[in-house]
Amino acid sequence: MILKVINVTLVITIISSVTIAQEFEYSEIFPLPETGFIEQVLNGLDVLEELSFQPLYGKTIVVLTNHTSVSRKGVHLLDLLAQYQDSISIRIVYTPEHGLFSPSDDMVSLPSEGKDPRFNAQIKYLWERRFRPDILDLYGVDLILIDIQDPGLRYFSYITTVTKMMEAGAIAEVPVMVLDRPNPFGGIKIEGPMVRPKHQSFVGYHLVPIRHGLTVGEYALMINETGWVRQSERVRLTVVPMIGWERETTFSETELPWIPPAPGIPDWETLRVYEGMALFNGTNISVGIGTDQPYFLVGAPWVLGSTVLGLLERSRLPGVQFEAGKFTPDSLNAYLPSPIYRGEECDGIRMIVTDWNTFEPLRTAATILSIVSSNYPTQFRWTGTFYVDKLYGHDYLRIFLAQRRDTAKLPATWTHDVIRFSQFREKFLIY
Repeated sequence: MILKVINVTLVITIISSVTIAQEFEYSEIFPLPETGFIEQVLNGLDVLEELSFQPLYGKTIVVLTNHTSVSRKGVHLLDLLAQYQDSISIRIVYTPEHGLFSPSDDMVSLPSEGKDPRFNAQIKYLWERRFRPDILDLYGVDLILIDIQDPGLRYFSYITTVTKMMEAGAIAEVPVMVLDRPNPFGGIKIEGPMVRPKHQSFVGYHLVPIRHGLTVGEYALMINETGWVRQSERVRLTVVPMIGWERETTFSETELPWIPPAPGIPDWETLRVYEGMALFNGTNISVGIGTDQPYFLVGAPWVLGSTVLGLLERSRLPGVQFEAGKFTPDSLNAYLPSPIYRGEECDGIRMIVTDWNTFEPLRTAATILSIVSSNYPTQFRWTGTFYVDKLYGHDYLRIFLAQRRDTAKLPATWTHDVIRFSQFREKFLIY
């Protein structure tokens, strides 16, 4: 079998040795050749494409994918597989939360239910009405193929859906193949508290910190080997690893195409501030959703921006500056039809990150929350049944702010969690 390397004229033969030394009880890493001379980052889909998808030949498969599943050249997984319809049969295309939304400016919706005309395959949406495939869907299926970009933050439900696919595969005795992709934040830094069991949810399904530093393949290995699915089921899991990715590599350094991971997060910078600002989704404060600067704006009709600005300037938060500003949320696309305070003018502040290396998103968000909640006690509310506890991982953030403690000391409260998780995850690291 021959492997052709993108933009490299040298042809090498696949050998059985792999650079990954770990051996797992229920999982395996797809064997790769010695590839140290390749300077580009190739994701798992690129690797499979260079193999002409031969590991899938003769198989009936189901696919879990969304709009992020593109090759280095920007071609979607389903378009690549369509070239091999004589050798590969796709029965069902599953999509996670947000479905197969288009990352174009107009965010045109692609079908989340119906038929994919390329394969005459059913499209099924694993959200809202169903969260796990019907086991009968997997009758006669040879393989579950998963390719999805995890944004690297616990808040997103994609890994939850991956877990549900693995659970279904274990019950139906259908193997799973995960195509690995980079963690957009890199794989070194871990940040935030681990979820406490009483606060587990679809935005905090596993006991990991907010920023976990795992690739989707490493996360799948951890889930499978640890038995983090219902009734500790295990599946026959294969991870197709990346080539050329290192733990200190951020997404911008991979030169892979950026695909917005979800509506409202148009670019890499927004994802970075989202690490902290997502906590506002558990409040009645707008963070600019429905504007062209989501998560960089903070305000409400009952806030006085100049007051908040003055208090923030005293906090001397590293790597960030603020300015007062007004904004009016609107419905910019079909995926964000009713942002909070839609059509109402909000007074507040605009966040300007001046140094990404020193910027602390969780501390910054907690400081803004502390200022607004303490200065507007009659208007400020935690929404839902303390939904913020599910986002944060436990109730300590609410308690911390209620006691009006110094938010500069907040990171110390999760130090032990970070140390424990760093040690725990070590045996599942591929890179």
